Amino acid sequence: MKHLIPEFDALRARFPDGFGSSLVMPCLRRLQEDRGYVSDPDIDALVEYLGVPRIQIEEVLSFYTQFRRQPIGRWHVQVCHNVSCSMRGAERMLDQLSRKLGIGPGQTTADGRFTLSTVECLGSCGTAPVVMINETYRENLSTDSIEALLDGLD
Repeated sequence: MKHLIPEFDALRARFPDGFGSSLVMPCLRRLQEDRGYVSDPDIDALVEYLGVPRIQIEEVLSFYTQFRRQPIGRWHVQVCHNVSCSMRGAERMLDQLSRKLGIGPGQTTADGRFTLSTVECLGSCGTAPVVMINETYRENLSTDSIEALLDGLD
C-alpha cells in the first residue's frame, strides 16, 4: 500500500481535518484497483493511515458488493439477477455460464481465467438481461450472445 500513499495524501488534502472516515471508500477502491482485491494487510495499513476503527472498514467491505476480499479471475463475470433481469432470462443465462465454465457463482475456474458472481442489480433494467464483465456492461443478452461473448475473451 505504501506506493499509494501519495494518492491517498492528495485525497486527504481535499477534506478538513477529522474526516478520515470519508476516505475509506475511495482508498478501498484504489487498493482494489491496484491488487484486484482488498487483503487483511491492506486493511491494517488503512486503519493506521486513516486512524479509523477496523470495524468501519470491515463494514464498508461487507456492505458494498463491488469490494472483494479474495483474488478473482482475469475475467469477472457478474450476472444481474434482480426482477427485470430474472424476468428476461438471467437464471437461464447463469445456468448456461455455470455449465460452460464448470463453476458456480462465487467460484473461479482452476486456470484463473473466470470468476462467476451474481449481483443484486446493475441498474440497467431497460436493457435486461445484463452481465458485467470486469468493468464493461453487456446488455440485451441471449444464451447465444453470451456464449459468443465468452468465446471471444482471451
